[in-house]
Amino acid sequence: MTVPVVASPSPRAPLVEALREAVGPQPGEPSWPEAGWSLLYGHEVLRWALPCSVGGVDASAEILLSGCVDLARGCLTTAFVYSQHLAACQRLRASPHPTLWLDWACRLATAPLLLTVGVSHLTTSRQHLGRPAVLAEPEGAHFRLTGEIPWVTAAAQAQAIVAGATLADGRQLLALIETRQPKVRPAPAPAMVALSGSLTAAVALDGVVVAADRLIQQPVLGVMKTGSGPTAGSLTTSALALGHTWHLLDQLVNETRLRPDVQQVCDPLLAQATRLQTDLLAAARGALQAADDTCGKPGPGPERLRARANSLVLRTAQIALAISKGSGFLQAHPISRLTREALFFLVWSCPQPVLALNLEQLLRDPEDSP
Repeated sequence: MTVPVVASPSPRAPLVEALREAVGPQPGEPSWPEAGWSLLYGHEVLRWALPCSVGGVDASAEILLSGCVDLARGCLTTAFVYSQHLAACQRLRASPHPTLWLDWACRLATAPLLLTVGVSHLTTSRQHLGRPAVLAEPEGAHFRLTGEIPWVTAAAQAQAIVAGATLADGRQLLALIETRQPKVRPAPAPAMVALSGSLTAAVALDGVVVAADRLIQQPVLGVMKTGSGPTAGSLTTSALALGHTWHLLDQLVNETRLRPDVQQVCDPLLAQATRLQTDLLAAARGALQAADDTCGKPGPGPERLRARANSLVLRTAQIALAISKGSGFLQAHPISRLTREALFFLVWSCPQPVLALNLEQLLRDPEDSP
């Protein structure tokens, strides 16, 4: 039996509850969320980012962000896969080749196809190695890509990857690589602490030739800071952390029906989640003015919002586990999985400024507090 949406009502509550039902109560990690992805297609979620000209919704940034909160409230694995699909669509839409996006938009409008991204090595992963994870070599108007993309969600499931590569001179490019070609080789997905069902794995590129009309971004320095696509530590990652917080809070609020004393723990967390959601949606509108009530510093940009979201989801998970006592430490208990999933936000799309803010909070000694 799944826990209903109770902490803060959502207009997408039926979808949230359907996603929870699709995951089921089984212990351990679910497999690839086939049922969850089918639900997104059936509820037209996969049309949110598509233009109206092909039957899409062309949703605003605020609607996309609130939608991601709700998807994560239902199933974090499905929401994570969708976030990578959304990021790929946003990058593809910013391509200098409009027909490339239009062609894929038409295909995405008629079938539950999946796009994903492989760009973490351009911003966070393997930055200490001193050499490109994926090397791009010019060949006339084309480029040959060789190396390994370290993290690709749904690597063996996606039809195409928006992949990053680095030239010998340090410039970076983004290219669309279709996965059904012999020189694109996804590795077996490793077991992770959580979200193994996302089938995130490395992808080897054995000299994949990318034509000029498949370039999403021509070579530039710091390619992830260009265009209209998402960046590491973007608002979407914070939205998923907040959605997971709401899932935990639904569990806690449900617990108050049997244990009224839990309400005094829920109330401050509910207030913090509500404030964070207000600030996230304001940031999506470009109208954020509120002070950062977690870090105590003004002007919360995406990085401070992400630090707040990380802090909130981790604290809520620990509180939920403490309240559930020994039962929550059993693998079959839903809090066990939700607690492990909360750890994901310490490592996913976590650039140095966000990591520094996380560490600052974690290193703070309670004895130093007034």
